[in-house]
Amino acid sequence: MSSIRRRTLVLIIGLMLAGLAVISVLNLHDSNHEIAEVYDAHLAQNARLLQGVMRMPMVSKEHADLYKAFNQALNEATPGGEGHPYETKIAFQVWNARNEVLVHTASSPSFSTPAVTPGFSDVVDLNNRHWRAFLLVDKQNNLRIWVGEREDVRMDLVDRIVRHTLWPNILGSLLLAAMIWLAIGWGLKPLVNMAATLRARHPGSLEPLQLTPLPTELEPMQAALNRMLAQIQDVMGRERRFIADAAHEMRTPLAVLRIHAENLMAAGSEADRRASLEFLIAGVDRTSRLVNQLLTMARIEPTAGTKAPVPIDLASTVRDSLVQLTPWLLSKGLELVFDVRDDISLARVDPAAIDIALNNLVTNAANFSPRHGVITVRLVEKENSYELTVEDEGPGINEQDRERLFERFYSSGNHQGAGLGLTIVKAIADRFGGQIKLENRSPGGLRATLEIRRS
Repeated sequence: MSSIRRRTLVLIIGLMLAGLAVISVLNLHDSNHEIAEVYDAHLAQNARLLQGVMRMPMVSKEHADLYKAFNQALNEATPGGEGHPYETKIAFQVWNARNEVLVHTASSPSFSTPAVTPGFSDVVDLNNRHWRAFLLVDKQNNLRIWVGEREDVRMDLVDRIVRHTLWPNILGSLLLAAMIWLAIGWGLKPLVNMAATLRARHPGSLEPLQLTPLPTELEPMQAALNRMLAQIQDVMGRERRFIADAAHEMRTPLAVLRIHAENLMAAGSEADRRASLEFLIAGVDRTSRLVNQLLTMARIEPTAGTKAPVPIDLASTVRDSLVQLTPWLLSKGLELVFDVRDDISLARVDPAAIDIALNNLVTNAANFSPRHGVITVRLVEKENSYELTVEDEGPGINEQDRERLFERFYSSGNHQGAGLGLTIVKAIADRFGGQIKLENRSPGGLRATLEIRRS
């Protein structure tokens, strides 16, 4: 069920009807019980009153006249008379010790044998009609006074009570359901307005929502939507920057490659062709490095919602990265030294990011180191951070260029570089809440220190 209003209404109305059904059943049971108690009390009371009349001191002839007057008066009770329609459904009769009927109503039932069991009972007469009866035994006067009431009288009263209570409840429930439907619609109006506002926005609009006034329940939703829009803006911004940077930086290498290709085609000697081919291969290599650096830059930029990395053995991660770099460094005539203690604790960092940062720092050191130079990598654990240091024996850096070295595509002293290496390392440092520092060594060389905050 997709509609919040419909789902809420079904739940509320279902609970309401279930409660109404339970209450109605309980009311019906209580009504039956109370009606039975009241009618039973009336039966017993009528029997006592009739007993009192039958006990009046009279001679035999007066008793006969009294019985005759009773019978005449009771026989005059008809449904269409001035009395009540239920008069003919209530009956009584009196037997003497010889089972002779002394007094009876015209509606009195006929029994195969007179009643003998005192108290209340449910009986069926010869016409198969059900009666609720009370028999009072007067031992003093040798009389049995029977007062009965037809069951359909009571059932008719119960039906009336049910009709008078149940139908108003049903109609009231329907009216209440309509009012609840309207109330839920009114309560959900701000949500409908928010949905309408979102539908009316331009597909390319990423501006934050500013819906006012806004119910308290919808404020977290608006805040979540605004955060999502901000994240989308950030992602799209990074994509635009990547595309712009790639387009800007690829334009010149591609133009150079075209020139080398044209020179290769126009070369008149084998030496010229070989020289043009070497330039072409070098240009392809530089373009490949540029593409790889751009992709690396796009990958390591911090993104919202990234899960925290699991703890890793930082020393082993650095050692594995250096193992991969060692053959390349040896081919350049360089020596690699790795200085680390064995008790470095686990670090909660991304091993891929550490590998990328170390590759860039070592590559920079190798590009500026003299042949047979030494590159030293140190890993030190401090109280609140880890420090990964790469030292070379090159010329160092110009102090005026220190800050610009972290700018994108800025390269100083290395015309083959893309100018993204230190920018990538700084992005990784920012990602882990650390920093990258560059210091000239004495008597010569550069020390690059990547500080990683412990978390």
